[in-house]
Amino acid sequence: MTQMKKILVCGGTGCLSAKSDLIVENLKTSLKNHNLNDSVEVIKTGCFGFCEKGPIVKILPENTFYIEVKPEDAERIVVEDIISEQRLVDLLYIDPKSGERIFEGENMEFYKKQVRIALKNCGEIDPENIKHYIAADGYAALKKVVTTMSQEEVIKEIKDSGLRGRGGGGYPTGLKWEIAFKNKSDQKYVVCNADEGDPGAFMDRSILEGDPHSVIEGMVICGYSIGATKGLVYIRAEYPLAIERLRKAIEDARKNGFLGKNIFGTDFSFDIEIKYGAGAFVCGEETALIHSMEGKRGEPTVKPPYPAESGYWGKPTNVNNVETLGNIAQIILKGSKWFKSIGTLNSSGTKVFALAGKINNVGLVEVPMGTTLREVIFEIGGGIKNDKKFKAVQTGGPSGGCLTEKDLDTPIDFDTLLSKGSMMGSGGMIVMDEDDCMVAVSKFYLEFTVDESCGKCAPCRIGNTRLWEILDKITKGHGTMEDLNLLRELSSTIKSTSLCGLGQTSPNPVLSTLNQFWDEYVAHIEDKKCPAGQCQALRRYLINEKCVGCTACARVCPVACIEGKVKEPHVIDQSRCIKCGACYTACKFNAIDRV
Repeated sequence: MTQMKKILVCGGTGCLSAKSDLIVENLKTSLKNHNLNDSVEVIKTGCFGFCEKGPIVKILPENTFYIEVKPEDAERIVVEDIISEQRLVDLLYIDPKSGERIFEGENMEFYKKQVRIALKNCGEIDPENIKHYIAADGYAALKKVVTTMSQEEVIKEIKDSGLRGRGGGGYPTGLKWEIAFKNKSDQKYVVCNADEGDPGAFMDRSILEGDPHSVIEGMVICGYSIGATKGLVYIRAEYPLAIERLRKAIEDARKNGFLGKNIFGTDFSFDIEIKYGAGAFVCGEETALIHSMEGKRGEPTVKPPYPAESGYWGKPTNVNNVETLGNIAQIILKGSKWFKSIGTLNSSGTKVFALAGKINNVGLVEVPMGTTLREVIFEIGGGIKNDKKFKAVQTGGPSGGCLTEKDLDTPIDFDTLLSKGSMMGSGGMIVMDEDDCMVAVSKFYLEFTVDESCGKCAPCRIGNTRLWEILDKITKGHGTMEDLNLLRELSSTIKSTSLCGLGQTSPNPVLSTLNQFWDEYVAHIEDKKCPAGQCQALRRYLINEKCVGCTACARVCPVACIEGKVKEPHVIDQSRCIKCGACYTACKFNAIDRV
């Protein structure tokens, strides 16, 4: 019997913005026109991870991997690939090193070193079809837990696995569950933290879009182990696709008996509801998140008591993020020893990262803990765009720090990154090249933190504002060397006196760039120059000898500060120049230098 062909099409947010939904529509229409509806199935999946090359279409069972597919390619795929069994060479990935076209995704450098656990089903199943999840061993772990394991046995399995929280704190998950289990109460809660707020991060969103049932299953298993009957998913309202798929998954799980009363015929009952966040970064902190769900201001409170003791409505509450919960079912099915065998001694398993910035392969990757930054950036990530020189990578989002070329062989795990002055965070990884100004980068992250601070405690509310003001002063050429000492002193005070993790980690970008790029700060202060040419107030535009007098620069200058006749060299009046860069962009002869 001939195996039924399947056409998998990326249906994540990124690919949908590039019309992948139209690709699905066109494929179905073409198959219908060629009477192939019954022999070929089109499946809209979640994110494949290789966002740089989306939309992606994968043909099974041949495993043919097409990149940058357009809606108008649908008919060709059906006629040439499905009917004539000829691969569309122009849609295949070209290996940048060998120049060869690669037919299967598994043979691409982007995928070779990845190990998918949390992303296991993303790009493989229809996230809106519960039958697909069940066929991929979905809810088998839940059945095993509620019918054959005690609460203590489940908690021990998670503890033995070494799984640590993937939301940024890295707290041992099993220990957190154990604390919630031991706190007796008439009501307990399980909370999924889907309030992903780091700039450039899209890990949790992609898991919920591509495999929402894995998170639901993880929540129900957690509920069983700690004695909770109610689950809540706190998700930011800016994730409409994730919300839509999660809502459908919850309804389908309920209809199929995986949520609700007497799950798998036992006396265990558990249900889930969705709570919406308004996009406040501080609500990623668990106590602020809980207050937001209760209808209060999203502000953190002093711990202890911890949520496991007194959380949602004062009841014991276990809070885990999306990725953490996405690992649970696989640990139960394959065992703690299997999970512990992946990664490093104190950081078991894998970690999902959102690669962004000046990198060739922007996308979502999942690698074993202990994989080096060099492997992620230069092998999986394909190196720096436009052959520019690597300068730094920011891990951990606004709470992390910048690591440089000397740190490229650093293994990625919780403890090593902390020792380097950065942190794992939720998994954002922003790569920077030689054109990035590290003072401006610090200023960007501080601006974000100042905007997102809840304002409850003075060190964060006032201190971070003062940090930003000093950085702004330096980028405008008005800084002094005393300001650098003040940056260090103020950063230390904010870290040690702020109420929650937002303030306690907000100075990290400042401290790490001061340590790694001291000369760049000094250049801004003493030379009144931005070495990267990014700080507008310190820029100068000069017309060089290549000028042919085409007048393009003069025509786009908004303040008419460029003078010169046609076919004669032009001159910029520096006293009137507003340093907007319009002339630099307009010149086609490389006749304008930005210094």
